[in-house]
Amino acid sequence: MTTYPEEKVDEKVHSRVHSIDDEKNDHHLDDTSSIYIPGSEGVTQHDLDTLRHVADRLPYTAWLVVVVEFAERWTYYGTTNVFNNYIRAPLPRGSKDGSVLRMDRLTGVAGALGKGQQTSFAIRTFNTFWVYVTPWVGGIIADTWLGRYTTILVFSIVCLVGHIILVASSTPASIAHPDTAMGLLILAIAIMGLGAGAIKANVSPMIAEQYTGKLRKETLPSGEVVIKSPAVTIQSIYLWFYAAINFGSCGAISASFLARDHGYWSAFLVPTCLFVLVPLVLLAGKKQYVVTPPRGSVLLETMRVIGMSLGPAWSINPIRTIKACRSPDFWAPSKPSTYGEGRVPARITWDDEFVGEVARTISACRVFLFFPIFWLCYSQIDGNLGTVAAAMTLNGTPNDLIQNLNPISIIVMIPIFDYGIYPFLRKRGINFSPIKRISAGFIVAGLAMVYASVLQSYIDKTSPCRFDGVAPSECMTPDEVQNPSPINVWVVAGPYILVGMAEIFASITSLEYAFTKAPKRMKSVVMAFSQFQTALSSALNFALTAVNVEAKFTWLFGSFAVTAWITGTIFFLVFRNLDRREAELNAIGQGDRAGFADEHESSAPEHKA
Repeated sequence: MTTYPEEKVDEKVHSRVHSIDDEKNDHHLDDTSSIYIPGSEGVTQHDLDTLRHVADRLPYTAWLVVVVEFAERWTYYGTTNVFNNYIRAPLPRGSKDGSVLRMDRLTGVAGALGKGQQTSFAIRTFNTFWVYVTPWVGGIIADTWLGRYTTILVFSIVCLVGHIILVASSTPASIAHPDTAMGLLILAIAIMGLGAGAIKANVSPMIAEQYTGKLRKETLPSGEVVIKSPAVTIQSIYLWFYAAINFGSCGAISASFLARDHGYWSAFLVPTCLFVLVPLVLLAGKKQYVVTPPRGSVLLETMRVIGMSLGPAWSINPIRTIKACRSPDFWAPSKPSTYGEGRVPARITWDDEFVGEVARTISACRVFLFFPIFWLCYSQIDGNLGTVAAAMTLNGTPNDLIQNLNPISIIVMIPIFDYGIYPFLRKRGINFSPIKRISAGFIVAGLAMVYASVLQSYIDKTSPCRFDGVAPSECMTPDEVQNPSPINVWVVAGPYILVGMAEIFASITSLEYAFTKAPKRMKSVVMAFSQFQTALSSALNFALTAVNVEAKFTWLFGSFAVTAWITGTIFFLVFRNLDRREAELNAIGQGDRAGFADEHESSAPEHKA
């Protein structure tokens, strides 16, 4: 295969690729407007610029993957969403399994181990960190050894074993010995996190790989000619994929009531039984799935490319190192073309094209480095806002039920965005690009934290429990239940809904971005890198354990709001130029680098299992 230095590749791609914004400013048709877009089915550049883009029909196998993700997320959120009370709160009076007596259910809170807020926060933060570190394991195994399908199948069994241990940890016999129950819980978290993380790295790219359509024209029943766009289809796939995640997370609704009314063993048993669906659905569709095979030592080669390029650039002077890394010749030491015929070092087992893929992937994936701040805001709805809710008037509502407003709001909003807002913007020529969507996500997440900060301030003013030392005697009712603030618990809905909207803008777009910007042979690893930002966020959050107490919630939420806004602004200023390179970045690793790889073309399958 003919290879080209990266600079020549860029030159060729730039000469063929025109961003949508540039084309809108061009009021005349040039000579290339009638040339068919390579990889398309009879679509010209003029068609691409003037016709409305719509999503194609999703394949049957994509919906099978949706079912897998739904079941896996139900079991994840159906357990982790009740961890806070399970670890933090003691056994309610007269309880052996964590359930609340019928007479106490108006104000009572389920609990079991009684380890307190900070211990609960630390364990839950570790769980999140672990679940988003282990995608590296799944991504490496899938891309270099087993492939995505087999990796998901194997680790679904691993995850199921973890769920069985979790059920065992929550039986009355285990809870009677809190330290034993805690040990089993941590073991279950470690095993479930390994399984869930490996699945998570692979199920996201696998669902998009099920679509293999090409850019083409189609006439609607109304007579309008439109472009069936793989790019818009991938966007739609990830919207509905995220809807499946949030349909699954609604499993925590039943878990909250099961824990309160029947104990934690039943709350954990239901998702364990549901998880059996994951390997069954995978096996049922084995012959229909589009499967990309593993590509061998691609990750090791990637590390070698980076190492060879970084070696000459490294200096004890950090400023000199940074300048060298930004040099146009930074990647030259790792390119075979640099050395000439017969002089290529033996350790170079790749071509110039592969070096270009590594360079572009790293450049594009820099956007994920800003996401730890976004996930810091999101993490507040997992636990701290549940604690906020516990200090409000419940009127029989389990405090950990409220966090289900987040997935419910996402489920409601996704059809509105997919069928209403996004088509409306496209029809009017408004390019609400991935970078703009992610920036909007940061802004909305900041608004959610402002709402939470103001609400906590009012709770502090109206609650008998002031959190300024030893609580006064009036803090507890005669039944030894915390005397709450008179503010109704449903007022806390605001941050959950706003964070849900922020996820649609930022989180869903990050999945789409990770898939479209990664070469076919590195999609799982790039997805793992994207998800690893949540682990970094958890590590940062863990460092804030000392301020994750109710007395400091007002300032904690407010600080996160300001940080999210500043980060979102910097993110947009740094990466706004990527909007103009969207077509080029989508072409990474999609075929002949000398030509124009169709900016809308999805990753084509290698074979079917």
